[in-house]
Amino acid sequence: MSLLDFFILITSGVAVGFINTLAGGGSTISLSVLMLLGLSPTMANGTNRIGIALQNIVSVGSFKQQGVLESRKGLLLSIPATLGSIIGAYIAVDINEAIFEKAMAVILMVMLGFTLFNPQKLIKEQTELVNKTLNWKQYVLFFFIGIYSGFIHIGVGYFLLAALILGAGYELVKANAVKVLIVLFTTPLSLAVFIWNDMIDYKMGFSLALGTSIGAIVASRMAVKRGAGFVRWVIVVVILLTAIHLFGIVDFGQFFKHK
Repeated sequence: MSLLDFFILITSGVAVGFINTLAGGGSTISLSVLMLLGLSPTMANGTNRIGIALQNIVSVGSFKQQGVLESRKGLLLSIPATLGSIIGAYIAVDINEAIFEKAMAVILMVMLGFTLFNPQKLIKEQTELVNKTLNWKQYVLFFFIGIYSGFIHIGVGYFLLAALILGAGYELVKANAVKVLIVLFTTPLSLAVFIWNDMIDYKMGFSLALGTSIGAIVASRMAVKRGAGFVRWVIVVVILLTAIHLFGIVDFGQFFKHK
């Protein structure tokens, strides 16, 4: 890994940590960068989990310090989500590489639609549901979200926010705090599956993680909307470049390979 690769991973990691902490979809950037730097889709999927794990440790600590983290519901919802993430990770490591590459391209295109449409408009605070108790339907919902998270993780923050606000009754700030708590629990076990199957590039993973941790610190202390439009367009551009790469139109990875 060159100094340029390290700089790219740190820089993109800051953006990823910031985006993932405030909303979701940051993994579109990290997975894209890892693949553009030469990792296969499956290896990138595993390596990305290191940054996710560390960014959420930082985010949870910061939200807890600011007194906006309600742990009880978050811990309860983490149970089905974590079980689902293990299943999703096993699906990801066992799936045929070519099939996974096509699945990733399709999911990226779906996330492009979500990003352009701006799902935040659909995720509005409903304070009358704040005290709503959990039921079996919510546990089932978070189990399936966990499966998706373990499989690829891209955009899972949007799904968690929607489920936490519309289903579990949280307002936006607390929903973000509980979201990162749930991801904190789901990530280590899914990461362990990738480690067991030797699908981690540790140098790239920890370089990316350094950046995501910095981004998470900044994002968890911000409650502003400024820059949301810019972030969306960054994601759009990155998704389009990655799709071009995955469909074999242009091999961007060649620009980062060493002779």
